[in-house]
Amino acid sequence: MTHRWIHLHFSAPLMAFGGVAIDHIGPTRDVPATSALTGLLANAMGWRREETAAHQALQDRLVLGALIARQGQLLTDSQNAKLEANDLGWTTWGYPEGRAGATYNSPHRRRRDYLADHDCHAVLRLFDGKGPDLDDLASALERPARPLFIGRKPCLPSSPLFSGWAEASTAQEALRSLGIPGRAFWPMEGDENGFSLADLRNWNSGLHGGDRRVVEEVLP
Repeated sequence: MTHRWIHLHFSAPLMAFGGVAIDHIGPTRDVPATSALTGLLANAMGWRREETAAHQALQDRLVLGALIARQGQLLTDSQNAKLEANDLGWTTWGYPEGRAGATYNSPHRRRRDYLADHDCHAVLRLFDGKGPDLDDLASALERPARPLFIGRKPCLPSSPLFSGWAEASTAQEALRSLGIPGRAFWPMEGDENGFSLADLRNWNSGLHGGDRRVVEEVLP
């Protein structure tokens, strides 16, 4: 059965696709995670973070494939900030949070990885279900409710993310139809050799929510 697929093009001086974060280290993958695309699409449609049920339903319907047209260079940003006792920070649950404890002499340190001069493409479609359809998503990407960024707020795209449509029965065929060589990833089907990719989120808790089986192959 042939499906319509949205073709996304990710091109920017800097981008970050996230990964499994441990302690203060925020890594990046080479391709967007299902959870990251869920957040990007939700932002384009103007959803709020508190609308967790809508986010979860959208993520559960996403079918995603991705291809690296040009491998970028890894850039690591070391961030240091001193937080005082009366400093407040905004949280993903909608209200500011203060610090606890009596020691404020040491800076808050974290490391964030980015991809410099990376070029990546993705194809996506939706399983049947309640919520937006592909035309709704395409319209939101062309005229987003809020500014869009690729992974982190400093990572502004250098070209429109929506890059047209593909017609194919599978994510692999949709990626091949682009005619772009590169390292590609798509959902495992049948007896293909795949691996587990931890790229799902539990939108209610805000924590890691599982993995999916994908195939990696270089397309000519």
